[in-house]
Amino acid sequence: MSEPRPFRLYSTLTRDVRAFTPVSEGRVGLYVCGMTVYDRCHVGHARAMVVFDVFVRWLRHNGWAVDFVRNFTDVDDKIIARANAIGEDAMALAQRYINAFHEDAAALGLVSPDHEPRVSTSIDDIVKLIQVLADKGHAYANEGSVWFDVRTFPEYGKLSGQNIDELRSSDADAGKRDPADFALWKAEKPGEPAWESPWGRGRPGWHIECSAMAWARLGTSFDIHGGGLDLVFPHHENEVAQSECAHGVPYANYWTHNGLLTMQSGQKMGKSLGNVINVQDALAAFPAQALRLYYLQNHYRSPLPWGPDALPDALGMVSRLYEAREVAESFEGDEPAAIVAKDLGDDAANVLQLGLAFREKFDQALDEDFNTAQAIGHLFELARAVNRLGNNKKAKKRARSVVQPALEAFKLVARATGLMAQPTGEFLDEVRTKRLAATGLAREDIERLIADRDTMRRDKRWAEADQLRADLDLKGIVVMDGVTGAEWRVRV
Repeated sequence: MSEPRPFRLYSTLTRDVRAFTPVSEGRVGLYVCGMTVYDRCHVGHARAMVVFDVFVRWLRHNGWAVDFVRNFTDVDDKIIARANAIGEDAMALAQRYINAFHEDAAALGLVSPDHEPRVSTSIDDIVKLIQVLADKGHAYANEGSVWFDVRTFPEYGKLSGQNIDELRSSDADAGKRDPADFALWKAEKPGEPAWESPWGRGRPGWHIECSAMAWARLGTSFDIHGGGLDLVFPHHENEVAQSECAHGVPYANYWTHNGLLTMQSGQKMGKSLGNVINVQDALAAFPAQALRLYYLQNHYRSPLPWGPDALPDALGMVSRLYEAREVAESFEGDEPAAIVAKDLGDDAANVLQLGLAFREKFDQALDEDFNTAQAIGHLFELARAVNRLGNNKKAKKRARSVVQPALEAFKLVARATGLMAQPTGEFLDEVRTKRLAATGLAREDIERLIADRDTMRRDKRWAEADQLRADLDLKGIVVMDGVTGAEWRVRV
């Protein structure tokens, strides 16, 4: 097997893009912070899920053995508060939303992680790590709770740039020595799940869980830690502090954070802000491919604006990609590409040149800090060229060899990013089904009208057929006449 393809990656810790050097040759240990399961996954969460899905796909495509860990936080203040508010057991509520997340992940077409630990099944690892910190003088107990002493880690703040003297953790002040100290273990309270520990019954604090779960699956030092930008502080900062104090070695070598979805008001999307759109609701109206294109059109570290036109625009864009592939698949002929391109002119020559050059440009974009925005730009350049050539009737009969590199490029995109991964017919049928539902039109009514129009055309009632086609067009239904009858699509 050939050597894995090298790449460069930005790290929040060093604040620069640099060549990736693995802990173990040919392997990538990747830990991504997953969901706190007190509600359904929203489209802001899904950006991180899709971003790291593409990371994993691209790395594996290029020969890296990826050990992918994504956790569930199923023990947390928000889960307990939600469960108590509705009279449900906290662990039952968490399991219900884990099941819902798995449904959403499948609908989004995400690759499954190699490990999917959760807090409730990692208590022994968490207690073990807290004990290491206590034995080394980095943690102290008070009334059944255990606190991390941030002053024992001189580098505290190196990930986020925060000044320790200006900080106060969100954990309740009772029993801690410094305002910035944070809870590793919380003493049992009525109405909360609890487990046995050397300090009495209780449950983990938020930050210790990921340090323990990463340690158990990837070791004391691993390659890449990922998550949303909003996790840099305090969550990831605290992970760095407690992990490096416990083990005395660097925790994660690269810290990769995706930008957040921002509303038109400038706010981030968040459940606490009441401005979320659940993945389930988004996918009821739009194909998952539209969401994937929406996330990949910007560089993963950039903020991504969200508004009412976000998914309609993304659907229009991804539909043009599928249209280009459909056009390319329809070409015929078996002549050599160079001869055909010379005979057919500039449009054919451009398709051939862009198709042949695509892989190198696509690879270069993704190898430089996973620049999907640039890679998608190259893809659309190729798709536009194919669609232009599709207007040439002579090309349709001769230029199969000319578009063959473009077809290979589309396959590469599907393998390496999950975009354009659906068969064309399946994608178009999903668009019809979901957009009709969103606009209130019934599929059977449209198909009945199309059949009526075919009858009109057979009877040479051209004016009536044209009027019916115009009526359908006003409803957003595009009719395309063919040799065997009419096909139709929902305008996107």
